[in-house]
Amino acid sequence: MESHLRSVVKAFTYRCGGLVVTGLVALLVTKRIDLAASVALADTLAKIGVFYLHERMWLRIRFG
Repeated sequence: MESHLRSVVKAFTYRCGGLVVTGLVALLVTKRIDLAASVALADTLAKIGVFYLHERMWLRIRFG
């Protein structure tokens, strides 16, 4: 069974890559590092939470 800590660590490490990609895309679009950093951070925090909830929900589903 997947532990809460393992789900959190998986979500965090996955989103580190996403943070870099989102930050670079936002920088290319806005040409402002401060705005790109804010967008990347907000996106990352939201997606960590959503990913964690998604993982925990799937542990309750009997599928596969």
